Amino acid sequence: MIQEQLGLLPVIQAERFVLRPLRRSDAGLIAFYTADRRVAEGTRVIPHPLPPGATEAYVDRCLTEGCGEDIWVMDGAAHGMDEVLGLVSLTRMDRGQSEIVYWVAPAFWNTGLASEAVNAMVGANPHEARTLFAEVFQDNPGSARVLTNGGFEYLGDAEAFSVARGAMVPTWTYIRKMV
Repeated sequence: MIQEQLGLLPVIQAERFVLRPLRRSDAGLIAFYTADRRVAEGTRVIPHPLPPGATEAYVDRCLTEGCGEDIWVMDGAAHGMDEVLGLVSLTRMDRGQSEIVYWVAPAFWNTGLASEAVNAMVGANPHEARTLFAEVFQDNPGSARVLTNGGFEYLGDAEAFSVARGAMVPTWTYIRKMV
């Protein structure tokens, strides 16, 4: 279910949380979770160690019109969990395609929250994409399972640079046709 917020991204209902637009007040918990080396090394863009002010700058950039990336917070507050459980983002590509990226706080790993977030995002399809792409590092098979559980199919191998690792890392690329 999608509830439109005036001038903002839609709020997307999942079973145990909502995916809602990012707020400046989320910066503290985002910084806390992304300072964890395991979270940073699971992404392409989060540095480790996390420099002072990096999270606030990221949130400010993401809240700027035309930043190129739409960010949703996995907010479990209404269900007795943290206000920030992780993030999901969509980046528009050309020809009706978008890339989905996500991370979940380590305290919530292996609980199904990532699968629930990806499934909710796929079900809502707020970009009205014809195709979704995703990429995971090959040393993170749990994230690959999240994608296959969400109806994504393996497309091929590649490499991506990880800022936290300071190196190119082998990846698996996945695709989900929406129409």
